[in-house]
Amino acid sequence: MRNIRAAHYTTFETAAGTCAVAWNENGISCFQLGTSRPDDIRTWHKRRVPDAVETTPDGEIAEAIAGAVRYFSGEPTDFKQTRVDLGGQTEFFKEIYTALRRVPYGTTTTYGELAKSVGAGIERSREVGVAMATNPVPLIVPCHRVLAAGRRLSGFSAPGGVEAKAWMLKLEGTAIEPLRQQNAASRLQESFAF
Repeated sequence: MRNIRAAHYTTFETAAGTCAVAWNENGISCFQLGTSRPDDIRTWHKRRVPDAVETTPDGEIAEAIAGAVRYFSGEPTDFKQTRVDLGGQTEFFKEIYTALRRVPYGTTTTYGELAKSVGAGIERSREVGVAMATNPVPLIVPCHRVLAAGRRLSGFSAPGGVEAKAWMLKLEGTAIEPLRQQNAASRLQESFAF
């Protein structure tokens, strides 16, 4: 796990459950998607931002929180102008996260397309997958919009797993069923694709 710099954090309620956000002077450095289990937030704080102090947000952080609340209520919301601190990430991951932030609300991309968008070959798709799995600021860097080859839904490390990813895409008007609901032959074939 990469080092995340965060001086402050807060929790807030959304239609998706309790979310948490941590930040420093450079912007939001960590975001926890909604959960209904209080232990998830405690674990997130302890593992991801242990030195962050609970703080009442104002300014741009309060605006980002209001945006998250609107998003999970089903209102189209854009986080492209929200400042993030991606310090501690590799240069490739930073490029991938920056490219992903340009993928508009209600649209999707694939691991391979995202790799190509930064000038990398499709062979770096697995690395893109690692970047998505370790994304410190989901929603703001919208990793839920990244699909497997064939535009299939797979993998999501946030609370709720792939069902949460499917729900977020449905909020955006893009309904895609989770892989485990697809037929076995399709899953087997897809497991070798990028």
